[in-house]
Order: sequence, then structure tokens, then C-alpha cells
Amino acid sequence: MAGVPFIAIEGPIGIGKTSLAKKLSDHFDFHLLKEIVEENPFLGKFYDDIDEWSFQTEMFFLCNRFKQLEDIGNKYLALNKPVVSDYHISKNMIFAKRTLQADKFEKYEQIYHILTEDMPVPNMLIYLHASLDTILNRIKLRGREIEQNIKASYLAQLAEDYEAYMNEFEIMHPNIPVIRINGDEMDFVKNQDDLEAIMKQVQQQLRSFETVTK
Repeated sequence: MAGVPFIAIEGPIGIGKTSLAKKLSDHFDFHLLKEIVEENPFLGKFYDDIDEWSFQTEMFFLCNRFKQLEDIGNKYLALNKPVVSDYHISKNMIFAKRTLQADKFEKYEQIYHILTEDMPVPNMLIYLHASLDTILNRIKLRGREIEQNIKASYLAQLAEDYEAYMNEFEIMHPNIPVIRINGDEMDFVKNQDDLEAIMKQVQQQLRSFETVTK
């Protein structure tokens, strides 16, 4: 896989995507792209009433992520500056499929494909996953007030959706390496050995990029 390194980190809510993105950014001196979350004015209402506020919530995320990726493509990747992101824009479809009614999802899907048609695509994906107990514990530990009303059943469904999506992603994109990290077995925030093990896997993939471009 050739090109400027563009690493995206994905996984369910609370799994540690931003924490890992920051550590990779610092270690490899890559530009850090963080998704806009708490700035979404509909998010608190969404967690209280998913059916009522899902379309507004998802459209806000889609438009903001589109703008972020457009800027990343023009200001960094086009100038050969590597990037690590704490999300992949395809996550929008994972959430939209779960939360939107059929008629609204059809409209959303059309807009999504128009906006993402020529977006920069990551050439490495890190997938963080864990059991529901671990996810709930990490959400509690980080203490975001806006997330305290998230139903455990919603998180469980979301984790299943992510797993199905990632299995499909690896089939559809065999040329994009996926590094899977089990959050039940590894804690890269508290355990330096776990972090270094992840860094080594990323470094190996980066070397393969260099080999291809030579």
C-alpha cells in the first residue's frame, strides 16, 4: 500500500480511540485529527430519545466530518504530511443504519455517498474492540456527562454492528491492513508494554508502505 500514511482508529463509544490516536501522533509525529463529538448540539437529546433526534445528530456528524477530511486532504496528505485520526468516516453508516428510520436512512445514505465519493481514504485501520463490561467501565471512568444516559443495550448493539462492519471491511478492502486490538486483554493507557506492542505493529505496517514506495 503506497502513499502518505493515513491511519484511522475505530471502535465503539468509550473504547479509547482518541487516547490511542494521541499516543500514536506523539510517537510518530503525525498530525492528529480528532472528531467533533461534544460540540454536536443534538447529542444529549439523542441519547435521551434516539428516534426523535437521530437524523439531526447524524447529519451534524456527517457534515463536520466531511469538512474535517476535506481539510486533511488539502492541508496535510496532499503535502505529504502523515495523519492519524480517531475515527473513520464510514462509522457514520454504522450509526445511521442502527438509529434511522428507513425513509430517513435512504435520504441520509444518498447524501453520505455524494459527500464521501472523493474523500481521502485511510491506508491503515486500527480496530479497538472489547466486551460490554469493559466499554461501560471506560465510559464511566472518563466521566462525560453527556454519555451517562447511554443505554447498555444500545452499546451492545453498537459493538455487534462494529464487529460485522469490520469483518465486511476486511473482505471489501484487502489492500488496507487492519490491526485488531482486544481491549479486554490490552490496556495501552495504563500498561506501557501493551502500548509498545501496538506501536510495533503500526511500525511494521509503516515499513511495508516504505517498501512499496521504493
